[in-house]
Amino acid sequence: MFGDYSISDLGAILAMQGFAGLILFSVYVLMALGLAIIFGQMGVINMAHGEFMILGAYVTWMTSNAVQHVAPWLFPGYFFIAMILAFIASGALGMLVEWALIRHLYKRPLDTLLATWGLSLILQQAYRSIFGAREVGVELPEWMMGSWQATDSIQIPINGMFVMALTILITIAVAYVLFWSSWGKQVRAVVQNRVMAGAVGINTEKVDRYTFGLGCGIAGIAGSAFTMIGSTGPTAGQLYIVDTFLVVVFGGAASLFGTIASAFSISQTQSTLEFFLSGSMAKVITLLTIVAILMVRPQGLFALKVRK
Repeated sequence: MFGDYSISDLGAILAMQGFAGLILFSVYVLMALGLAIIFGQMGVINMAHGEFMILGAYVTWMTSNAVQHVAPWLFPGYFFIAMILAFIASGALGMLVEWALIRHLYKRPLDTLLATWGLSLILQQAYRSIFGAREVGVELPEWMMGSWQATDSIQIPINGMFVMALTILITIAVAYVLFWSSWGKQVRAVVQNRVMAGAVGINTEKVDRYTFGLGCGIAGIAGSAFTMIGSTGPTAGQLYIVDTFLVVVFGGAASLFGTIASAFSISQTQSTLEFFLSGSMAKVITLLTIVAILMVRPQGLFALKVRK
């Protein structure tokens, strides 16, 4: 016996805690994928990344309400429509921001931190003015409710499994776009040597704009997934931005595999520690561990590339 728990009970609780870590891992990966593209590939410190995520969450909320009132027969599948709209909305706003603001700051990376931090405050106030200061929740279709009974003592939320499946599909799609598509080759060429890429005819400005838009669009999809595990508010994105940067830096800013490995290790460590300790103490121990590892290996788990 361990306190009030038997060995079987403790095993079941740890298994469910591990699955909770996988759900957190899924959100981290969806957030970090977009940030890894923007920060790792472009060298832009986007402090407004959380606000692009929340835009996707608000688009999902609006889609849910619109479908319920206009076409209730579409409600069981509205979430797929919402994810597409969230990607388009966040991606379009990202491309607008890149054109209006970011493209002027590529040679001043620290200025991108200040500029995007100011942008995050502007977007938070815009969301507060448009949607109100109160948090809103999304009503899920009936098929996404409830749990799957894995064993007599282990229940797995269906919406959590959906988030994990979505994360796997998005990760595969991003890997294909970056490593096997012709556009991905152009992105990597610009990252490795911007001047030479421009000399061979690659439109570097267009690549920059679409890359930033892709990163923000993925954040919008993360916002759609976020609505299944939390409430949406104007400042909700700030709860994840620090952890997301931590995932990207710890994994290696330009490494897709490093981002996934980093998100998994951080989410599982934090989720497991929360069972034995308080949530804040679990975060502190996780942070101290990562800092200690980065002192030994400052480039992260995998080597990062620097934009030239």
